[in-house]
Amino acid sequence: MRVSETPSVIHSDPEILGGAPVFRGTRVPVKNLFDYLEAGNPLERFLDHFPTVSREQALAALEEAAEGLGRDPSQLPDGEQGGSSGRYGLRVPALLGYGL
Repeated sequence: MRVSETPSVIHSDPEILGGAPVFRGTRVPVKNLFDYLEAGNPLERFLDHFPTVSREQALAALEEAAEGLGRDPSQLPDGEQGGSSGRYGLRVPALLGYGL
């Protein structure tokens, strides 16, 4: 890993929940975040129910997912509402279709 790279907020270890991807430093499966958002819940509800996950971790996980999907932030319409630009410069909620 290069020094300038930020480590992933997602961690997988066979000793933690059988290797399911979790938020680093927690036992909270990343899948829970996507399940909450898919069900139409706001990010704040997820964060309230899983206080060991920070807002920054949740947004970074969404950014990593978007990056993994090969989404290009330059394809977003100008003036997209909602969300925040993160370490990758993505407007996460707009990019993934979630209102946060």
